[in-house]
Amino acid sequence: MIDLHCHILPGVDDGANSMKDSLEMAKKAVDEGIDTIVATPHHANRMYENPRMHILEKVEELNHYLGIEGLPLKVLPGQEIRLTGEMMEQMDLDELLPVNESSGYVFVELPPEQVPTYTKQMLYDLQLAGYKPVIVHPERNKRFLKQPDLLYHFVNNGAFTQVTAGSVLGKFGKDVQKFSFQMMEASLTHLIASDAHDTKKRGFFLKDAYEKLRKMYGPNIVYQLMENAQYVLDGEMVYSDPPERIKSKKLLGIFG
Repeated sequence: MIDLHCHILPGVDDGANSMKDSLEMAKKAVDEGIDTIVATPHHANRMYENPRMHILEKVEELNHYLGIEGLPLKVLPGQEIRLTGEMMEQMDLDELLPVNESSGYVFVELPPEQVPTYTKQMLYDLQLAGYKPVIVHPERNKRFLKQPDLLYHFVNNGAFTQVTAGSVLGKFGKDVQKFSFQMMEASLTHLIASDAHDTKKRGFFLKDAYEKLRKMYGPNIVYQLMENAQYVLDGEMVYSDPPERIKSKKLLGIFG
């Protein structure tokens, strides 16, 4: 399995504190059947700054230790970038890092309580510059929970989304879990990843999440999500059905 979103790099954010923690996370990932992880440390969120070159160096160091330990796991570079009005300037300064460095997919994090007014414009600017923005864990954003139509418009205009495995399993509460399922059913998400920070409270849970989705929706959606993870690494376009409004099932068809 591929895990596209993980805080496994040591000492860079609120994930692994040390190389020992990173290796413990790596062992847990391997136990769950994960063979490839994209390290996505927080960047530009007012608490952590992890520019491109710093991440590349840390990823190289971690892969070195994984080799010493004989762990069959490959770590690739990525970044979880807080959306700001200066995001395109950071791109121009070569501070920002797409998934797997050259895929063009950029992981964008919004504040947990809100959706900034400039979000639509920044997502558009990223696409105009040739990037493919992926909104990470939108199911945990309180504004999207109240106004899912806002997320629909972003996806309909070309953005992608990634749901957290723990959300599918109810580890962030019933409302978040329900919204995750609604997003799946409305084709409002394209990827699932762990967003793991440690081996306990914020673990991987990726295998269990895929199994739950398989039981609920059948094997095809699991296959599609796994294929999409590979497409992201390769820089190819992920598969997606046309998005639907989540409220459309509760309203008359003319509103769909």
